[in-house]
Amino acid sequence: MPEAPTIDGANTTWLLVSTALVLLMTPGLALFYGGLNRAKGVLNMMMMSFSAIGLISILWWFYGFSVAFGTDVNGFWGDPGAYLGTKTFLAETDLWGATAENPSGIGVPLYVFMAFQMVFAVITVALISGAIADRAKFAGWLLFAFGWATLVYFPVAHWVWGGGIIGADIHALDFAGGTAVHINAGAAALAVALVLGKRLGWPREGMKPHNIPLVALGAGLLWFGWFGFNAGSELTVDSVAGLAFINTQLATAAAVLGWIAVEWVKTRKPTMVGASSGAVAGLVAITPACGFIAPWAAVLLGIVAGAVCALAVSLKYKLGYDDSLDVVGVHFVGGWIGSLWLGLFATNSVNAAISDVVGASDGLFYGGGATQLGRQALAGLIVTAWSFGIAWVLAFVIEKTIGFRVKGEAEVEGIDIAEHAESSYDLSPAGGGTGSAFAMAGIGTPGGGTTSGAKPEAEPAEPVSEKVAG
Repeated sequence: MPEAPTIDGANTTWLLVSTALVLLMTPGLALFYGGLNRAKGVLNMMMMSFSAIGLISILWWFYGFSVAFGTDVNGFWGDPGAYLGTKTFLAETDLWGATAENPSGIGVPLYVFMAFQMVFAVITVALISGAIADRAKFAGWLLFAFGWATLVYFPVAHWVWGGGIIGADIHALDFAGGTAVHINAGAAALAVALVLGKRLGWPREGMKPHNIPLVALGAGLLWFGWFGFNAGSELTVDSVAGLAFINTQLATAAAVLGWIAVEWVKTRKPTMVGASSGAVAGLVAITPACGFIAPWAAVLLGIVAGAVCALAVSLKYKLGYDDSLDVVGVHFVGGWIGSLWLGLFATNSVNAAISDVVGASDGLFYGGGATQLGRQALAGLIVTAWSFGIAWVLAFVIEKTIGFRVKGEAEVEGIDIAEHAESSYDLSPAGGGTGSAFAMAGIGTPGGGTTSGAKPEAEPAEPVSEKVAG
């Protein structure tokens, strides 16, 4: 006779903490992308990340979780009514993974698992925005995010983790989202960038990051939150969660070195932007593999991912597509590297679930032959084709109806002002004065006058513009 359902406090606590860590990644992404952007478009860039938190959270609760994790219907989506938002799941039997034989499942309430997967959906959509910086209408972005999440992310999450064709039929491995998150978002980013076209002046004009400390801060928050992303994906507190944690750190650290090594060879000048981007590339690449490979393979993966992604970001100049913040070069390429790495280095010796749960095989270098490598490649190709195709159609339809790209004058003068009526930095002098350090600090003669020998300036006839040139 099975025991009564019981909540596992340790597993539940860890998943709640991991959920909060992953949620923090989206504001971290906003800072990372915002710093990489030009000053006149940083708020629009950050708004796309923050709006994803709002929109995708609601969609996930209402029907997305059902499509992704409801009972499989046909290999492509789950039962849309299984966890519909109009229902509640607060009974003692509402534990994730519960069965008649094991009524406790993993001992985690259904809503905790729903929230954990919710924040995955949020950041996957937000990742796409970096490819279309400085030129996308906010309304067009919201409509695209709604359509892409519904038609692409929710079904793909089912294919990979919810009992659909990639996990259950092809037996491809993806521990925390190399296929479902990074290849998926990267393919969509390329499609939308192609539809919207190049930024005015690109690549002739320099469009350098406007705030590198912001980039480093965002990368640090992403690195911190990624431990919840990867180690949390084990869902339980056990040795595999520890493996995923240490592999995440090792691969990311190695990728920083790999990226700056390429910079050192090419220019003799390793950069902070490069180190930050290398960290993100390592995080991306280790995501699908963190719970399935040995630590030594994670270090090697990080070095390869850092170096290859550093080289891949230059492809946009050779091929002529304007991926503003290198979503394709880092997330699409890094996701592919990490996914294929499993076909080489996955091993049951570190995680028996590879064969026992997923039905997959050891990688090529562990005696499994090329079978798993082929599975990983097929899974990546399926997701790439579906995501790219749907994203291209969505972006094209939006552009031809309500318009997806802002007008040229708004792009030149600043998308923040045009779309949001605000600017990221107020660089106007205090009180409209001279702008000197003393004046801006309110230091002068008694009564707010000027320093000795200086004549007061006339009041400006018009208010000082808030627009910030970037």
